[in-house]
Amino acid sequence: PYTTLFRSGSSRGGAPALQQRGPAPRSVGVISMHPVEQQILQTRREFLATSANGIGALALGAMLTREGVISAAPPVADPLAPRAPHFPARARNCIFIFMEGAPSQMDLFDPKPKLNELHGQALPESMTKNVRFAFIKKETARLMGSPRKFQKHGQCGMDFSDLLPHMAKTADEWLMIRSLHTEQFNHHPGQLVLHSGRAMFGLPTVGSWLNYGLGSPSGNLPGYVVLSAGRGTSGGASLWQSGFLPSSYAGVLFRNQGEPVLNLKNPPGIPMSLQRKGLDALMELNQSSFSHFNDPEIASRIAAYELAFRMQSAAPELIDLSGEDARTLEMYGVNRPDPPIKAQRGGGPGQYKAFATNCLLARRMVERGVRFVSIMHASWDHHSNLDSELAYNAGMADQPIAALIKDLKQRGLLEDTMVVWGSEFGRTPLGENRNGSPNVTGRDHHPFAFTMLMAGGGVKGGRVYGETDEIGWSIVRDPVDLHDFHATLLHQFGFDHLRLTHRFQGRDFRLTDVSGRVIKEWIA
Repeated sequence: PYTTLFRSGSSRGGAPALQQRGPAPRSVGVISMHPVEQQILQTRREFLATSANGIGALALGAMLTREGVISAAPPVADPLAPRAPHFPARARNCIFIFMEGAPSQMDLFDPKPKLNELHGQALPESMTKNVRFAFIKKETARLMGSPRKFQKHGQCGMDFSDLLPHMAKTADEWLMIRSLHTEQFNHHPGQLVLHSGRAMFGLPTVGSWLNYGLGSPSGNLPGYVVLSAGRGTSGGASLWQSGFLPSSYAGVLFRNQGEPVLNLKNPPGIPMSLQRKGLDALMELNQSSFSHFNDPEIASRIAAYELAFRMQSAAPELIDLSGEDARTLEMYGVNRPDPPIKAQRGGGPGQYKAFATNCLLARRMVERGVRFVSIMHASWDHHSNLDSELAYNAGMADQPIAALIKDLKQRGLLEDTMVVWGSEFGRTPLGENRNGSPNVTGRDHHPFAFTMLMAGGGVKGGRVYGETDEIGWSIVRDPVDLHDFHATLLHQFGFDHLRLTHRFQGRDFRLTDVSGRVIKEWIA
């Protein structure tokens, strides 16, 4: 039999209780069922009881409405009202730093002296026979070493390359995972797996799942905010969609200068009082529709109008950095000039300031209760000009990310704010030889072994997890599927990934699909 979980006590300030109808399920989660299904599944006794009570309630409501005691339309539950997780959480907020395009792990985090020794040599055919590459020509492909210099940092002795001197100083805060792998070797499918668990459209992303499960403590800002720099990700808005979840749980794209959200301001000559009256009229119409159809998207629409009204004062204050002291701005490198570079792969002029500002805004957002902040930068897709362009991008990201970690820690926020640094896959130890070019200066896509970093939110810092072989081709110890990563992330927010589900088209979907395990070694 079907089991339905529904929410009661929908006030904005409190966590609604989850009440259960029907027999106990095998796996209880946050399961949503269409209202029509709920009505069909009622028993005859329940139907008669609710109908009789409903008639009396309608009569009473009509009298109270005529007397002006209550409004004509009952309030609709706020989709982002705070809710309790399955068990006590270690993390409350997440800042997900997505380096789109795939940074080269063996030039940043995973030193391979043997790869340098074998520079220019071919791999045995047995290693590449059944491997698909995006651009590499197998017949003439050769190993390519790295010119980067690595040193061990922190009490933990974690390896960082010379391109990341600031992040190296925060080594003891990071969990470095060198053994991620995925089945996707092209950008958009790989990005979909990283953000939504599967390489398909229409699925909720990580930030949507967290806001769906927990709600948002921020009354004046969205629960899920996206900050972008660079030339834009190949995945676009599919990387912050809510999929089949109500649209209240989708990411909201913010700008770090000018109007934070386009069309947020009132047109000239429209006072706030007039706008409020218009919104009240819209709310009555929407509440009337909701009472007839019980469509959750109507509730999302009402919540969106009200949130936009509150954001008109909160969002401009958020991006106004005039209240930050000069030391903080300098620590993040907000006013650093971009170094000269001919390539536009990283987004062109102004990216150093934009990325640093986004990191500072992320801290300001979690202070104000935003549940999930996604910082995106494109692109790290270095098929050529690896040495110069990777140095440019690393210089852009290194100082602000290290500042973010230090700033969160000194404010007491790192303990329950999870910071993730990652991408959709890594880069191959083979040099890119597209079209038979003799100038091999970049690396192709490599899904078989890549590196991600995590800090805060109850994650064990100062540890390297997993190991790749001596050239960085494959994993030799502690492989990590992206579903394992997702399961562990959800665990830190108080969720059993098997139980955080949503019923859609007759199936209970979850972020981890049909696999995933919590990696206990990551947890402090």
